[in-house]
Amino acid sequence: MTNQVVQNFTANVLLAIGASPAMVVAKNRKRLNLAPLPAACWLNVGTLNDIQIESMTLAVSAANVAGVPWVLDPVAVGGLAYRTDFCRDLLNLKPAAIRGNASEIMALAGFSSSGAWRRQCR
Repeated sequence: MTNQVVQNFTANVLLAIGASPAMVVAKNRKRLNLAPLPAACWLNVGTLNDIQIESMTLAVSAANVAGVPWVLDPVAVGGLAYRTDFCRDLLNLKPAAIRGNASEIMALAGFSSSGAWRRQCR
């Protein structure tokens, strides 16, 4: 599940390496049923909305039940409370990996870019 800005590019890269991307955003569990289950799940929150929040939460729950690893890509976390709060909630569901830049990782950890983290690490 990737953001709408890079969806086509992401699908084409995955196809080029032999993967079978499913760019799915579904509002309910029945439509989200992916068979067979993917080998991994990627969540990119770059263009987050309420439907994606519901779909991503269902996808993570299904992945965790099936033992499928999932990756959190917290695009621009720290800039919007809506996105930051959702990503922090997802941390409780134990992603296998987090793909983020320094400011995104700091925001997930609760540090601001104001320098508080740098002062605390001294």
